[in-house]
Amino acid sequence: MGVSFAQLPAVIVRYLLTIQITDLLDIAIMVFVLYKVLMLVQSTKAASLVKGLLVFLAALALSSFFHLNGINYIMSKMVEWGVLALIILFQPEIRRVLEQMGSRRFIAFFTHAETGNTMDTTIGQTVLACSEMSQSRTGALIVFEREILLDDMVRSGTVLDASVSSELLKNIFFVKAPMHDGAVIIRNGRVLGAGCMLPLSKNVNLSRDLGMRHRAGIGMSENSDAVVVIVSEETGSISVAIGGMLKRHLKPETLENLLRNELLPQEEPDSDKQKFFSLLSLLQPKKNGGKDDAE
Repeated sequence: MGVSFAQLPAVIVRYLLTIQITDLLDIAIMVFVLYKVLMLVQSTKAASLVKGLLVFLAALALSSFFHLNGINYIMSKMVEWGVLALIILFQPEIRRVLEQMGSRRFIAFFTHAETGNTMDTTIGQTVLACSEMSQSRTGALIVFEREILLDDMVRSGTVLDASVSSELLKNIFFVKAPMHDGAVIIRNGRVLGAGCMLPLSKNVNLSRDLGMRHRAGIGMSENSDAVVVIVSEETGSISVAIGGMLKRHLKPETLENLLRNELLPQEEPDSDKQKFFSLLSLLQPKKNGGKDDAE
């Protein structure tokens, strides 16, 4: 039995009334798990594989819609072995997820929280270390991870889990230290890895006076949303790469302000809150029956 357009709102209302609390909880859990899976895929090289899989499924649907029997038959046979192929292709990612589920960091995997106090201390220690390394002309490459996870980059170096301090950063980038040539990756105020290899920038228009450290920093900012701090070994100049753009010759004060603006959560201004509460006060009825307006 068909439903007319006039009856459609009533049908929708009756359907919504049948939804229970358990249904909403079921939907919320599925959305949350799907979001975390997408975040995990985004943090690895599996993102390109997922895009290819979506293109394959779209091609399969189009071949069925336009009755391309030959292509549809071949692709359908490929789907039959698709589960096994996915397990083989995503074997490193599946193994990593199972390892995280069996470790104490499983809760941290589902609650990716960041405290402002920790990041504030991290920024202060980083600026202090960069200032001293700039004076001594010690090369440094420090990556601040943001939304896009850099697990693959961390595994290319030495995996650590240490609080950020100026002494630690200076020791890592000391000229004779074994990890001074790579990058330090920081997540949520902690050093995750040192001596990490970063992708070089493919921009052919970069200045020729930029060395490999600067090109690696720019390349990292091109391939992610990370904030990369670079200290030149030749000149001691401090630079920051964000979104493929390089800001050079920064003073420690400028570096600190820039890192705070990029890494610390932005709070709502008090003026907006005052406007909101003033609007609520205007909407509330007056208790004295409007005598104040008459006066």
